[in-house]
Amino acid sequence: MCGIVGYLGKDNAKEIVLNGLKRLEYRGYDSAGMSLFDESSHKFVNFKEKGRIKILEESLTLDHSSMGIGHTRWATHGRVNRENAHPHTSEDGRFTIVHNGVIDNHNKLKKLYFENHTFKSETDTEVICELIALYAQKMPSTDAIRKVLKMLHGSYALLVIDHDDPNTLYAAKFKSPLLIGKSDNGMVIGSDMMALVGTADNYLALDDETFLRVTKNNFTLYDLDGEVLPYQMSPLDIDDFSSEKGEFDHYMLKEIHEQPAVLRRIISKYFNDTTIHIDDEIINTIKSHDRIHILAAGTSMHAGLIGKGLLESFSNIPTEVHIASEFAYQQPLLGEKPFFILISQSGETADLRACLVNLKKAQHKVLTITNVRTSTLAREADFALELHAGPEIAVASTKAYTAQIAVLSILAYALSNQSFDLKRELSETAQAMEHFLDKYEVMEKFAKDYLQKPNCFYIGRGSDYYVGLEAALKLKEISYIQTEGFAAGELKHGTIALIEEGTPVIAIISNDKTAENTRSNLSEVKSRGAKTLTITFESLKENGDEIVLDNINPSLSPLLTVIPTQLIAYYAALHRGHDIDKPRNLAKSVTVE
Repeated sequence: MCGIVGYLGKDNAKEIVLNGLKRLEYRGYDSAGMSLFDESSHKFVNFKEKGRIKILEESLTLDHSSMGIGHTRWATHGRVNRENAHPHTSEDGRFTIVHNGVIDNHNKLKKLYFENHTFKSETDTEVICELIALYAQKMPSTDAIRKVLKMLHGSYALLVIDHDDPNTLYAAKFKSPLLIGKSDNGMVIGSDMMALVGTADNYLALDDETFLRVTKNNFTLYDLDGEVLPYQMSPLDIDDFSSEKGEFDHYMLKEIHEQPAVLRRIISKYFNDTTIHIDDEIINTIKSHDRIHILAAGTSMHAGLIGKGLLESFSNIPTEVHIASEFAYQQPLLGEKPFFILISQSGETADLRACLVNLKKAQHKVLTITNVRTSTLAREADFALELHAGPEIAVASTKAYTAQIAVLSILAYALSNQSFDLKRELSETAQAMEHFLDKYEVMEKFAKDYLQKPNCFYIGRGSDYYVGLEAALKLKEISYIQTEGFAAGELKHGTIALIEEGTPVIAIISNDKTAENTRSNLSEVKSRGAKTLTITFESLKENGDEIVLDNINPSLSPLLTVIPTQLIAYYAALHRGHDIDKPRNLAKSVTVE
């Protein structure tokens, strides 16, 4: 969940690494650091600071460098302080490294090789650096690095500098993402595609257990035994503008407003006229299985719950949804022919990777739905579908969530014998999104006036309950208000005891079959002092309903009902003065279990 950037070439490494780190700050922002080659003294200089990139930027004293590595940290081992910030340099001063991931056997390695050594930090990373320095006393640095890589258990994306050779940069990857980009002016390495934007013309996403030796003009790819591997680079087609906030104050607000455009992009990618463009092999393979299992985490799991309803109602295939971190180590009994769908915004989610390893061993068929076509999950699964949501920078996911639901709806329709015009229905949904997005005053006023209590509740039934789960997650993760989503019918079974004077309760009502029931539940909490808000559709509205949405196909209602809840979360965090795009203790891509 940290960010890595490295550069070696003709351009200014300081600016390239710094700008890359700024783009990756959503992956970790507890501390940051850089190591730059000072061409006047012919030495590498480390800069490390606790806190955000802007603090590090103020401390940088070098104006120009041809080589540098940088890191923005989300703490896993060791407290948040300057000593634990990356880069780390070996005691003999020869090697400097930055590292993403977790080394599970770091304590064992310390006891075996450095029993009397005093480490400067509490991190698992420092032992890697010291081991490389130890073996480099006996062999070339390339061999020393590869030898150490074979000793590591866990996950890593590594950049390594040998101070004796300032014209070479080393990199390695296992489980944690790493990409290398190339241009006429040099080589850039990053843990996310966004780090390469504006610097590289072409890129390569590294496979597990691969190793790079990088020079200013080229690189060589090896396996861990030192055998040279072939590779083919792809053009980098993300532009600089897509990673900027533009007219918006925060990335989250920009990404909320991008959702109609994302939905239209998905339509253009997955429809040819009214015919769905999904590989026949995917459709035929799923149809040959008797049950679908969706594995996901967090927001993606909430999208999966909506997907379960779509798959079962459209295609009549029994579908189950599992929390990935639970499934990886507590796998339930499976039927004879299960098919698996893994949903991940980043395609690097560690819990899902653990699941995928087990599923591949058991020779199950797996489809990944992800926003990053070059991601590990997309490359290692049997099949992959892309979200086409574009870069999502805010930690709190919005447009990736609605993209996941949209792609799941298209997949479900492709598996079915349904005859309605899904393309038109999705287009109308995009239009309804657009129509609503300018009506932010109700959400802002509710957030300002009523979300001052320490807790809040969302209620709904069916898919509205699932949207309530996602809505609650958004509110709690950026406003820090303790928020829960409940099935409305469960209120009387215990939850209503939490209602007191002024407690905010938000009801989502999109289904005509359960609308009266949910309104009855809303009356129950209102009579006990709750401050309520209703999100519903034009066809279901009653006097006093605060948020009324345009009518759309009821099956697609989660694509629209979630948008008011995203804005409620945004304005609640805004009025509390929180960092909306980078909430405390969280990072965008969860690459450690």
